[in-house]
Amino acid sequence: MTISLHQHSAASTKGPNRFRREASGTKPPRRPRKLLLLVGLLLVLFAALLFFGLVLYGSHLAEQQPAAKASALAGKPAPTDPDKLQKANATLTKRLAALAAKPDEPYIVVDSALNRVYWWQNGVVLREMIASCGTGNILEDPASGRKWVFETPRDERKVWMKKAAPVWMKPDWAFIEEGEEIPKDGSGRAEPGVMGDYAVAIGDGYYLHGTLYKRLLGRNVSHGCVRLGDDDIEFIYKTAKIGTRVILF
Repeated sequence: MTISLHQHSAASTKGPNRFRREASGTKPPRRPRKLLLLVGLLLVLFAALLFFGLVLYGSHLAEQQPAAKASALAGKPAPTDPDKLQKANATLTKRLAALAAKPDEPYIVVDSALNRVYWWQNGVVLREMIASCGTGNILEDPASGRKWVFETPRDERKVWMKKAAPVWMKPDWAFIEEGEEIPKDGSGRAEPGVMGDYAVAIGDGYYLHGTLYKRLLGRNVSHGCVRLGDDDIEFIYKTAKIGTRVILF
């Protein structure tokens, strides 16, 4: 009898409790699973942001590479190098300061980015001129592999020769650019009138000169020379002297 009562009591104790759990429909808490889902979503979002960041950075580098390659071919530092740009600007600032210390000595400043030429004297700009400077384009001869970079130099030079009614002697690249055969001698190279009425030589084949394409002044369209309008090149031709300093940047 005692054993029977004990078994009944145990059964009655377990039965009602099990019934209440099933009837109530209560389930064990699932917070750990929700937390894992949230962490997973955050990781996916972070990976997506990282991927798009790398894509944008790669595009940025791709845009900078052509300019760096062109500068390397020209034997000049890439324009994106901040240290070298800072040094170049510091050097230019010193040169301009040295010239400003001599107010009676005029000099010419060429801004190839803005396509402007300035005539400085007595510490002020007496004349501002619209120009056309180099494109920075690269031309390669498919036969020989020679390359030319059509940039206006960035340095300090001096006027060393002046010409009236100059005649342009076409270099090899001019024939290659036009798809023509390069002459074996000097015949066929002379082209009068292309450089305008006046030309001022600043060394290494670079000139400040007139142009037939006045409508393009203000744009970077030249092969490295500095093109000017008729009145402006006449002013420089008549005013500049042999030895007048020319600062180009």
